[in-house]
Amino acid sequence: MTLVTLCDVGVAYDGYDALRHVDLQIDDRDFLGIIGPNGGGKTSLVKAILGTVPYSGSIKLAPELFRGRERLIGYMPQITNFDRAFPISVFEVVLSGLQGHHGFRTPYNREDRNRAMALIEHTGIAEVAQKPVGEISGGQMQRALLARAIISDPKLLILDEPTNFVDNRFEKELYQTLRELNDRMAIVMVSHDIGTISSVVKEIVCVNRNVHRHRSNILTPEQLRNYDCPIQVISHGTIPHTVLEHHPGDCCADHE
Repeated sequence: MTLVTLCDVGVAYDGYDALRHVDLQIDDRDFLGIIGPNGGGKTSLVKAILGTVPYSGSIKLAPELFRGRERLIGYMPQITNFDRAFPISVFEVVLSGLQGHHGFRTPYNREDRNRAMALIEHTGIAEVAQKPVGEISGGQMQRALLARAIISDPKLLILDEPTNFVDNRFEKELYQTLRELNDRMAIVMVSHDIGTISSVVKEIVCVNRNVHRHRSNILTPEQLRNYDCPIQVISHGTIPHTVLEHHPGDCCADHE
């Protein structure tokens, strides 16, 4: 079952094409790793799917992604995009993931609160549940954002650089959690670390203004060159540590 279909999608900022002629399909239980250079359009792709930036072309969401007016897409943003100075507790952050279901004015019920607390305990942050988000660590914040993203039981989960500012233990726990979640939802994960995510995702999508989907979780430096995806490859396998050269016309400005 196809959940999201992008056809000839483009995103531009002040005359700069962040994305051009993108065709992409996301199916149920896909697990896609989105990779590419800084400024290549990874986050622009995510924002277009979420509908938070203007775009040309068409993006179609399947009826299965809706429950009434609620859109069943969970989103875990980059931690740097979350205002940690806002006076809100960890518990309230997680609970806010149900706003799409309740709306902003409908009070949360006991079932909602119990569900939020269960997720907080499952992600290992029960001891900071009542603390303001400005007083917790980056790893704890990431756990809270993940719990918020999945509390509504979405059909599609999108994560933007979820392992930034976290330790190795949380990274391993996160990837194990995502494998389990993938049994019931599609996952799209943006990451700069192809060496790690290649062991987790099912397929890799290279984004450098254009989009190339690779029907595997393994990419060689030669394939990255062919996909016009000049990123650093770091791997503990047989792929050597490689930095691919810039291609003519590449723009280094970060418009993601």
